[in-house]
Amino acid sequence: MNYLIYFDESNKIDQFNKEFSYYGAYGGADKSLALIVKKVNDVFKKLNSKSELHFREYTKDTNIKKYFQTLHTVINENIRLNILIVNNEDAFASANNIGLTTPELRNLFYIKIPERLFYGLTRDLSHLEHKGELINVKIKIDQNDEYDKIDLNEKIIEQMNAHSAYRNKNYRVDKVIQQDSEKSLPLQIIDTFMGIVVFLLEKTYLENSDTSKIKSDLIYRFLIEQNNLARFQEQIRLFNWTGNEELMQINIAEHLSPFMVHKTSFDIQEMNKIQKILLENPTITTKELREKLEYPNTMLRQLLGYKDQINNIGRNTFLLKN
Repeated sequence: MNYLIYFDESNKIDQFNKEFSYYGAYGGADKSLALIVKKVNDVFKKLNSKSELHFREYTKDTNIKKYFQTLHTVINENIRLNILIVNNEDAFASANNIGLTTPELRNLFYIKIPERLFYGLTRDLSHLEHKGELINVKIKIDQNDEYDKIDLNEKIIEQMNAHSAYRNKNYRVDKVIQQDSEKSLPLQIIDTFMGIVVFLLEKTYLENSDTSKIKSDLIYRFLIEQNNLARFQEQIRLFNWTGNEELMQINIAEHLSPFMVHKTSFDIQEMNKIQKILLENPTITTKELREKLEYPNTMLRQLLGYKDQINNIGRNTFLLKN
């Protein structure tokens, strides 16, 4: 049996303007992940879209249907995503205690953090183990010259296999492969999910900017669809590095609830404005309504979603259609 793990990071630890850095890994059986890729590629083909998925670049809702359908497809498959949060100030303090420079700290973290994340995923492999059958694990990471400099690939293989042998597990890491994210849909998927989690953790949705509102609308509409909110909480696990050997698990619901409350309140206010305008001017065009609300064209689909909800059509009806 073959098991695949993908790794990504956000906010590098030596970016001194960032309070936290984030490291994520998600995994699944190779056949399961291949099926996910096929389904997401089918979404792209139906929508005639070839652009990459990157949450940071999602600044207009033109592609909301593609992002929504991709997120909805992936969260309803059998995946596991682990995200480790590092307080950069605490990490620097720990390094100073033993006289490590920032580059030395980062190199050590690049080895230790991925290893902890990957081990966290392989702990879940017990249900995949069969009598006498070896589970071959392949790890795929985004292409990065810094990884080559510290020989990250070989060090991860060595540490992961040491874990497996020491704990009498039935898996073996045989390859760590660097891939260009432009050509790897799974790396784009983990980038998007990690971007959403970081957005929620840092409460970026409270910013009064068009980009924040656009991202919030995508996340909210994705989470309210069917059982997505529950699956999001089940399949994404957050851990906080506290400087101790054991990681502290964080309840992701603590960060989802404030967002859902904020977004629900915001949407009610916006829909009340829209209803008032429509009552006063029933023949107003969508363009005129958008301009009256001072919505940029990058928020057109958000407006259309509000109108559909007001008309009892369903907020996501348009997004679910091919």
